[in-house]
Parts: sequence; C-alpha cells; structure tokens
Amino acid sequence: MTTQASTVRELPDALRDGEQFAVKLGGRRPAVFLDYDGVLTPIVDRPQDAVMSEGMREAVQALAQRCSVCVVSGRDRSIVQQMMGVGNLVVAGSHGFDIWTPQEGTIAHAAATGFEDLISDVRDRLRAEVESIPGTVVEPKRASVAVHYRLADREHHAKVTAVVNDLLEEYSERLRVTPGKMVYELQPKIDWHKGKAVLYLLQTLDLDADNVVPLYLGDDITDEDAFRALAGWGVGVIVGHPDDPEVANRPTAADFVLESTVEVEQFLNTLAR
Repeated sequence: MTTQASTVRELPDALRDGEQFAVKLGGRRPAVFLDYDGVLTPIVDRPQDAVMSEGMREAVQALAQRCSVCVVSGRDRSIVQQMMGVGNLVVAGSHGFDIWTPQEGTIAHAAATGFEDLISDVRDRLRAEVESIPGTVVEPKRASVAVHYRLADREHHAKVTAVVNDLLEEYSERLRVTPGKMVYELQPKIDWHKGKAVLYLLQTLDLDADNVVPLYLGDDITDEDAFRALAGWGVGVIVGHPDDPEVANRPTAADFVLESTVEVEQFLNTLAR
C-alpha cells in the first residue's frame, strides 16, 4: 500500500511500468473514475477553455464500452457534461455533491442539500471583494465557489488569500477551503468529498465486488481524498510531471503516476484494448 509520504518522483509510471500495474490489478475488472481538469484536459489559464480533445473523447468512449467509467469533478455536473460532449457517462459534479447516471438521472443523497444559502452568500461576497482584482475569476458552482487567480499578478495574490481567510473566519462553523492549483475552493464544512463520492458510487452502481478494482485518476489536492479512500483496495493514479513544482513534491496517496494528459489518453486506450 502506498503511504501518504510518497511523492510523484517516487511512484512507478502506470504506462512504462505496465507489469507492476498489471500485478496491482490482479486480474480484476476495472471500474474507472476520472477527474476532469488536469486529467481529461490540460490545466489552462481560463476554466472555460478546458475543452476535451477529440482524441481524449474517443479514448473515454472506447473505454466505456469495456468497463464502467465515471467522471468525478469539482466543476458543476452540467458544465462537465457540456465540455466533455459525452452524454452517456456517470458524472459526479461539485466534488460528488451532484451525481447523475444515464439510467436514473440525478441521484439524491444526504449530503446534497441544506447549504444553498451559505453558498449564495459566499458567492456574493467574493464577487464584491475579489472580482475587481485583475486576473481573478469567481466560479459559482452548485455546492461551492471557486476563486481562480492564475492570471492575477503575484502582487494581488495576498489580497485574494486575505478575502478567503476573512470568509473562513466569519463562517468558521460552516465553511471550509480546499486549495488547488492557483485556486481556492470554498465548500460547506460537511463530511463529504471526492473519496466519499467514489465509495458511494461503487455501492450504488454495484461495483463494490471482489472481482472489481476501482481505478481513480486525478491531479489535484481534492483527488487525494479519493486516493486515500481506495488505498489497499483500488489503484490511485496521479497525473503530474515530476518537474512540475505544483505537484512534484506534494505528498500523495496515489500508487502510480502519469506525466501528462497525453499519457492519460494513451493509458485509457491501453485499458480499452
């Protein structure tokens, strides 16, 4: 089992170390869970530009013909579906708060409601205090609000952080933050995350069986919850280059690495064969 002390540089590559990966699968049938940004599309400066390529779309669709494929994203579910251009996959948007399947439509669960007013208040405050900073983008979602500052000048980063910290102090009992790649994600402080969503999906889709191995591909801090949830049972694959300072030295619970979305596409095509 991989420990939380591992880094990207220490992990075997899911493509180049294929024999190790095959041993980890142990002949079981895969159920594949995919983050969107940074996995199915490269990280881009503007969130709206992260559109899946035709090659990646074909790879995902081919794999879905062979096994269960679910997309788990911090983005709103409807936005992910629109950007993928694929309508027949299970999608868990908003970090798993909004789950949809082609067979049943939206699947209600206990963590999915009760925070709407909080998110609305946080969204309005961020728009009032942060959107005037050049290069920042406030992205409202169904169950969270993201503040992107990748395009902001470094001198403005402290202001963005200060606004986020003020909100966390004001709503200390109800709000939490997950930092990502030049983004702060403000969410309700409840016991729900991508890892919980994956475990819920495995049970709901009848995939929690001994002959099934869940694979989770992710690149960001929020994906670590899924890696930890599957540790010792499934396989976590972190997407990130060993020379990328945003991921290279970050502790991870993943078992393997893929260096880029190009490798992800190759990997999905390999699984689909």
